[in-house]
This record gives sequence, C-alpha cells and structure tokens, in this order.
Amino acid sequence: MQEKSAKKGMKLLGIEGMGYSHWVLIDYGDVIFHIFEEETRAFYELEKLWMDAKRVPLGKYNNE
Repeated sequence: MQEKSAKKGMKLLGIEGMGYSHWVLIDYGDVIFHIFEEETRAFYELEKLWMDAKRVPLGKYNNE
C-alpha cells in the first residue's frame, strides 16, 4: 500500500500501532486507514461514528 501511495504522490504522515497489531493507523492526511484485528474492530465499532458520511467504494481507487 505504501509503495502504490507514494507513486501516486501521497505523502505518508505517520503509522501508529505496529508494535501492538490490534489496531494499526496509517495517516496520509486526507485519508486515514484503520486496520484492525476482527475482535478489536467489533469492540470499537468506528463505523457508527461515520454513519452519515458519504460512502466511497475502495475499488474506485484500486484501479487508478
């Protein structure tokens, strides 16, 4: 992911949580990726925070 993002001109601002691996956050400024273990994702239910946000399919960006 980092290599593809760099090729597209996206600057990595930071990565947190690599040492714990229950929840890794990858920050590109306008785009932030949250990568969870299944149990951790179920516990925090972050989707509820963004229920009213516009949905953007990831496939849109995978093929660019």
